[in-house]
Amino acid sequence: MASFDSLPDPTEHFPKLKNDLIIRTALKEKVERPPCWIMRQAGRYLPEYHEVKDGRDFFETCRDAETASEITIQPIRRYKGLIDAAIIFSDILVIPQAMGMRVEMMEGKGPHFPEPIREDEDAYKVLNYHTDVLHELDWAFKAITMTREKLDGEVPLFGFIGGPYTLLTYMIEGGGSKIFRFVKEWINKRPELTHKLLDKITDVSIEFLAQQVVAGCQILQVFESWGGELGSEDFDEFSLPYLRRISEKLPLRLKELGIKNKIPLTVFSKGSWYALDKLCDSGYDTVGLDWSWDPKEAVKINNGRVNLQGNLDPGVIYGSKEVITKKVERMIKGFGGGKQNYIVNFGHGTHPFMDPDQIKWFLEECHRIGSA
Repeated sequence: MASFDSLPDPTEHFPKLKNDLIIRTALKEKVERPPCWIMRQAGRYLPEYHEVKDGRDFFETCRDAETASEITIQPIRRYKGLIDAAIIFSDILVIPQAMGMRVEMMEGKGPHFPEPIREDEDAYKVLNYHTDVLHELDWAFKAITMTREKLDGEVPLFGFIGGPYTLLTYMIEGGGSKIFRFVKEWINKRPELTHKLLDKITDVSIEFLAQQVVAGCQILQVFESWGGELGSEDFDEFSLPYLRRISEKLPLRLKELGIKNKIPLTVFSKGSWYALDKLCDSGYDTVGLDWSWDPKEAVKINNGRVNLQGNLDPGVIYGSKEVITKKVERMIKGFGGGKQNYIVNFGHGTHPFMDPDQIKWFLEECHRIGSA
């Protein structure tokens, strides 16, 4: 029986990478400056995004490979030489869609599930739905492959998923929430069924991440956006084990698929301040931080185990150039100067109201200060 090592690498035909700064950083090498990218760097704050989207539905836009590819590349083109990675234009909620749930993006309101999971029978409908990842999400893989080819090695391409608990939250709440009534009721009344759902979400997530790599992604991130809505004990039960399962099982699946290179993996659990020590031991190469962290304190807790990513408050972009410079200086200095174990990012995503020129200034200052 042939070993997995003898399989041809399905990504060998792609253009060779010219800027590998973020990959080298993620693999814990010393670098000339900290790499820069921004969560939600492709999207609503850019006028060219609205021109290409042309009033179409959000998910319709995602499923159009040519359009999704163009939107992904827009910030790389606008901020040429300033951004060190692209991230595919998509959404974390494509996994619930692939699991048979209907998701709509309501203009000005965000995601909406017309039929959320509220009763046992709703859960079993999802559990019994056969998800063929390659079939259900083929449009996503087409967009990734097209983007990788168009980038021509200029920068690496991020793929991503939502964390299992975050996806479960949306599936039960039916959208965003401030009090999370339904998911909290669910995990406290139906813990066993909760774990069954998380098991399935995790299995689908691992396969989706693996196939994103086959399609062309070179680095991956897991967004546990609602992780901070759990208390420490519940995080240890309903989030952390599934994040760890992803980091443990994904490399094995990638090997089965013939992927030869190590694919760096980042986890970002917003608001989970109590879990940083555990996340640094969760099998990920990089841990993302929101802006509530003092960089020096995070560096102390991490103690060199992983790379840290973040953590500028996105709201700083609304300030003056002088304020942005001051905050960037403090951030990069706090993370040790940025020559190792650090990736520049916001502490969360961009806002639709941001001035693209202010973001350009932020990126230019990160390069200037980080190269000193």
